[in-house]
Amino acid sequence: MKYIKVLWKHDFENEPVLIYSEIGDDGYESRKVEVYRDGRHDFADEGGSSSGSTVLGEKPVPDLQSIADQGEFSPELIDLEEFERVWSRAHR
Repeated sequence: MKYIKVLWKHDFENEPVLIYSEIGDDGYESRKVEVYRDGRHDFADEGGSSSGSTVLGEKPVPDLQSIADQGEFSPELIDLEEFERVWSRAHR
């Protein structure tokens, strides 16, 4: 597993500004948390649980450089502990 945090730089009110993903060895998301400007945290997991409009991606997650090359995204690797803190917050 690997864990990433992606800052999404945009002005859309109803879109997340931070996206946290847990990515399996196959490259697909197994869990995701989206954080919005208002502090709301929505989530989705491969078991089908979700909140808000958050869903897992249907394609493998690109590598960090490919994500960064899109300009509006700033990705970084994070550790399991950081992901679990955000995941817990999303389930409150």
